[in-house]
Amino acid sequence: MKRFPLTVCISILGLFARAQDVKAPAYPLITHNPYFSIWSSTDDLNESTTHHWTGKDQSLLGLIKVDGEVYRFMGKEPVHYKTLVPGGDEKPYEVKYTETKPSDNWADGKFDDTAWKTGTAPFSDDPKQGKTVWTSRDIWVRRVFNFHKTDINKLFLKLHHDDEAEVYLNGEKINVSSGANGDLQMMPLKDDVAGKLKEGENVLALHCTNTGGGAALDAGFADELKPTQHADIQVAKQTHVEITATQTMYAFKCGKIDLQVTFTSPLLMNNLDLMSRPISYITYSVKSNNGKAHNVQVYLGASADIARNKPSQPVTTQKYETSTLSVLKAGTVEQPILQKRGDDLRIDWGYMYVAAPKSAAATQYISTGDEAVTSFFNNDSKSTVKEGTDVVLNTVVPFGKVGKTAVEHFVELGYDDITPVQYFHVNLKPYWQNAQIKTIDQLLAKAAADYPVITKNCAAFNALMYHDALKAGGDKYAKLCVLAYRQAISAHILVKSPQGEILFLSKENFSNGSINTVDVTYPSAPLFLIYNPKLMEGMLNGIFYFSETGKFPHDFAAHDLGTYPLANGQTYGEGMPVEESGNMLALTAAIVKANGNNPAYAKKHWKTLTAWTNYLVREGGDPANQLCTDDFAGHLARNANLSAKAIVGVGCYAHLADLMGDKATGTKYRAIAKEMVAKWMKLADAGDHYSLVFEKPETWSQKYNIVWDKILGLNLFPQSVYDREVKFYLTKQNEFGLPLDSRKTYTKSDWIIWTATLAKSNDDFKTLVAPVYKYAMETPTRVPLSDWHETTDGKQVGFQARSVVGGYFIKELQEKWKPTALK
Repeated sequence: MKRFPLTVCISILGLFARAQDVKAPAYPLITHNPYFSIWSSTDDLNESTTHHWTGKDQSLLGLIKVDGEVYRFMGKEPVHYKTLVPGGDEKPYEVKYTETKPSDNWADGKFDDTAWKTGTAPFSDDPKQGKTVWTSRDIWVRRVFNFHKTDINKLFLKLHHDDEAEVYLNGEKINVSSGANGDLQMMPLKDDVAGKLKEGENVLALHCTNTGGGAALDAGFADELKPTQHADIQVAKQTHVEITATQTMYAFKCGKIDLQVTFTSPLLMNNLDLMSRPISYITYSVKSNNGKAHNVQVYLGASADIARNKPSQPVTTQKYETSTLSVLKAGTVEQPILQKRGDDLRIDWGYMYVAAPKSAAATQYISTGDEAVTSFFNNDSKSTVKEGTDVVLNTVVPFGKVGKTAVEHFVELGYDDITPVQYFHVNLKPYWQNAQIKTIDQLLAKAAADYPVITKNCAAFNALMYHDALKAGGDKYAKLCVLAYRQAISAHILVKSPQGEILFLSKENFSNGSINTVDVTYPSAPLFLIYNPKLMEGMLNGIFYFSETGKFPHDFAAHDLGTYPLANGQTYGEGMPVEESGNMLALTAAIVKANGNNPAYAKKHWKTLTAWTNYLVREGGDPANQLCTDDFAGHLARNANLSAKAIVGVGCYAHLADLMGDKATGTKYRAIAKEMVAKWMKLADAGDHYSLVFEKPETWSQKYNIVWDKILGLNLFPQSVYDREVKFYLTKQNEFGLPLDSRKTYTKSDWIIWTATLAKSNDDFKTLVAPVYKYAMETPTRVPLSDWHETTDGKQVGFQARSVVGGYFIKELQEKWKPTALK
């Protein structure tokens, strides 16, 4: 296991700081797991409200008072809404509906809907998510509501649609929305729509078409409230931002004071107890910039949205002290532990914590959002809220008179999720709970005591990681790895199974919400193989258990273990037999390599690996009409890249047999793999490249799967295959990257890095990586790094904040494992 000495790489720190002053699609602030994850989506920290990775507001507001003058350096005060007509998130409501196409005047206020069915909204195909089950293609809904005229600042439609939706108010169309939006979202309406609301009875009419997949419909109205005006707040000038593996650092000029704010999530993989702590540090360092002393206070306002899925959920709060800390706590009143599963969800159980060391003499109090900023202006620190929906946890840190010598204080932001996941119907406790540390208060205290050592270790690792990536692939490659590091780790939760095995379970963010998806594990693997292969085992252990207990009764590997946070068995509607079996074999071989060619992990699961290998021999050489990891592109028979994965899987099995001393089995399966390669080269031969589909030379695709043949030194494919493919790829690049294949111009950035790693020349590698870097720096889509983007304009196509960007580390892995030839 790698150690991170404090003295490492000191000579490159100056270069490192300059190199990392770059843009990012979104900036990581708090990054621990899929539920505890807060980002800034603008280049300046004070340009926008901070968000959960899903895009929902999770406001962290930062103010600094310098000799009585107040500057905002972090976030913006979030927008607040007043409900006019509640959606189903606040209160189920009765409607009339039909699933048979009505007459053209169905949306009119006076339309006779007495023959329609009566139901309760919201509608969903999932009975756990809706009050009325809807599974047909179309639904027409009429909702009668009473309205009393009132002044409206700005009218919004609250709408959850899956898929296409048309919305009418009193017979007039007011909104058309395409696709699915995943949740009740605020849709701005034209200014004249508010005038269409009548005193008394109104009709809200909706038509929704389910084009495939899930189905949902819910709607209401809200008024965007005018923000409380604080005309005296000035905007701090951001002068610098630096992103490293474990930290994001901002610098500001706040009048006569310079402020540095550092967010540290200590995701150091050589210490799993530390990595699993759901506690980040926000560090403030202030000093005078004019040589004179100034009175300084720093304010942090943390919204209770961090502890709930929807702003309508009431929370309860507590203010208390421990022997070393001053603490604020908030969580939902309901505490529905593990009661929801899905993709676009935030946690609504457990408790958030804001803790400050008593040595900082911080003042803490709980207020409404409007009162939060006013209280800091007026030095009024009385708690005004105990429970409700509009709740902010406030912390004021006094710095006293500050001169030219920097003064530093930190605050902890933590989350106790109590029971993070369910694993085959057993609720698992957090990994950080052990014999020594059983409560979150103990953990907060230890994190505070460890702060000096942890921050030094983080700085040392930041330099080491950047240096290693720089050496492997150059400056642009290293910067991509920096952007990927925290995102890849924090898309997982670390726990232990009832059998005591490590489980490092991913969430398939903004994809389908699956937990422990094998073809998400596969691309993310390089990062964890480098820095702690035990975590790699933790991604495979549950899949092996699923098969070896008979819970998954097939001779190929499962796709997933469920839908996050419930790992009770595969929920994806269709398996990917060749894909997942090949993935599991390649990753098992990689774990063995990372463990010094010790085959113990493979031996433990040999019967299962044998069954999967035989499936690949039977079905993988010329695959049937199956899905692969690029399932968004649809089914594809005779997929050459999927066949290559099967070949590599069989070759990995042969190599593992050799390491276990079973030379006969190794010889047998290596011969099979080599025979499969010969057939592959003939079927995929397209002259100057190898095809996407066997015997269709007009097609082409990235052959990223054969990278493991090169990295593991299996020597199955001849060098000529790599050379021909790379030469061809260099002719197919667009401004923002190499397309995934000949069908579309979109791409997957993780696969580009894998494909680039096939190159024999470092110049060719850098040429293929450069457009990916350009995408990361210039994409107009401001979300945590999306791995699926359009190569023509750099826009996100789908997915965000996924762990697969850990795959960027494939080139570094290759460099660390040289020479590649296996004995």
